[in-house]
Amino acid sequence: MKIHEGDIGGAYIVQSVVVDEKVNRRLEALGVNEMTPVTILNKKGSGTLIIKVRGTRLALGRKIADGIEVKEVADHEQR
Repeated sequence: MKIHEGDIGGAYIVQSVVVDEKVNRRLEALGVNEMTPVTILNKKGSGTLIIKVRGTRLALGRKIADGIEVKEVADHEQR
């Protein structure tokens, strides 16, 4: 599922990041890589997301969020 389809407060694992190469490099520098755990902190009506990744809050626009595929973390995976 796309990250913007997730629920506020939900924990997810990044499966893939398919965005422009320049944006992809920036996201990697910020820690948004495959297999990285993220938490959705807030969602705006315009599609903007605020996520928590590696202890840092990041704001993502809808276009970038459309390129991030995630899967929900099962309870036993969070431990």
